Amino acid sequence: MPDLIESIKALIHSDQFCDRHKLNSKDFTRNRIFPFHALVTFLLNMNNQSYQSELDAYFRTINHSEVDERILYKGSLSKARAKLKYGAFIELNDHWVRGFYEHFPFQTWHGFNLLAIDGSTLRVPDEGEVREHFGVWNSNKGKKPCPKARASQMYDVLNKVTIDAIISPKSEGERELAAFHCLKLQPNDLILFDRGYPAFWLFKLAMSLDAQFCARISYKKWKAVKKFHESGKQEQIVTIQPPPASIRKCFEMGLDKKPIRARLIRIELESGETEILITSLTDMRQFPYELFADLYHLRWPVEEDYKTLKYRLQVENWSGKTVHSVYQDFHAKCFSKNLTAVVATTTADDIKKKSLTLRHPHQINFAQALSKMKNTIVLLFTSARERVAILVEKVRQIFILTTESVRPNRKFPRRHRVKQKRFFLEYKTAC
Repeated sequence: MPDLIESIKALIHSDQFCDRHKLNSKDFTRNRIFPFHALVTFLLNMNNQSYQSELDAYFRTINHSEVDERILYKGSLSKARAKLKYGAFIELNDHWVRGFYEHFPFQTWHGFNLLAIDGSTLRVPDEGEVREHFGVWNSNKGKKPCPKARASQMYDVLNKVTIDAIISPKSEGERELAAFHCLKLQPNDLILFDRGYPAFWLFKLAMSLDAQFCARISYKKWKAVKKFHESGKQEQIVTIQPPPASIRKCFEMGLDKKPIRARLIRIELESGETEILITSLTDMRQFPYELFADLYHLRWPVEEDYKTLKYRLQVENWSGKTVHSVYQDFHAKCFSKNLTAVVATTTADDIKKKSLTLRHPHQINFAQALSKMKNTIVLLFTSARERVAILVEKVRQIFILTTESVRPNRKFPRRHRVKQKRFFLEYKTAC
């Protein structure tokens, strides 16, 4: 772990990284109290309070002071972050994820990295520039239109790591964002899609990268699926012909238009509903029917991760009122979440041993893990290597002590109309 953190630290401090992610060649050239690497580290600290409160706490942390220190004013921070490209946090996340898969043991499903793509929407500041860029969603109850962005991520559901995250205007469709995620697929990836994603061209794109897919699909989607649904069969290998719209899309993307050989699977849910899955895993001996009900259910953590982003990390509690600050906040918090998740994966064996003496198996309390990483992130990227190793071990031990039981067969009805918590820039939390 210290090696990977040191590599991130070296990247943040490198002149080449700074040159790639500053807006102007003259930016960050003077020796200042708040240089480029300090700005990046500050924005990674899961900030939810006001600029000034977070700045004072930042300097208290790096100076090991007992109380907050007023060293920099919020106006200077606003000017500095306006010079920083949000792509810096995307590059840091790519580096972190690559390091995780290269140097850490990770969970797989029958040899596949199990990934899920899913989207959501995020409230953004109600400012003219932001509304114009991201767009507004009209309410059907006569309320004022709400500015919202579309968010999408490709998420490792077994290891709780976000491989790729995107925030974009609402005019961008979920499938189009999924196509961008697919560009980061690897040959051993198996991707899970929800029912809104199935498209011939999207399946072709995944298969062209030697990845596999499994998706829930409406029985009304294609003739072959409808015929299978009416047949009452448990599973069947079918040939999917490209619809006209997908033919055009395949041509635009340089994909071949040959029919897809896929497997349809019928799952009878406890609710009485019939679920149809479509998958490229056509080998019935290697991947028997019994695997698939649980396989599709494994995509649920990506839904839970959006709750983590919205309510634990308060991603909608934006620190600025500009389009630029929205992109920065989103990608910075995605990286910080991933950093915490990877540290958490190193506690898996210890938590299993702990569970042997308990009534139910236990898992890490991720909300508490994120809480303990606040300000620790600053220390990890500002301390000497020896100190980093000590800090990592200390937070690991807290993670191991702060767990929660996993009770089998617990199910709760999904609440589709949940009142969203709103955050106001004028009334930032004081503690």
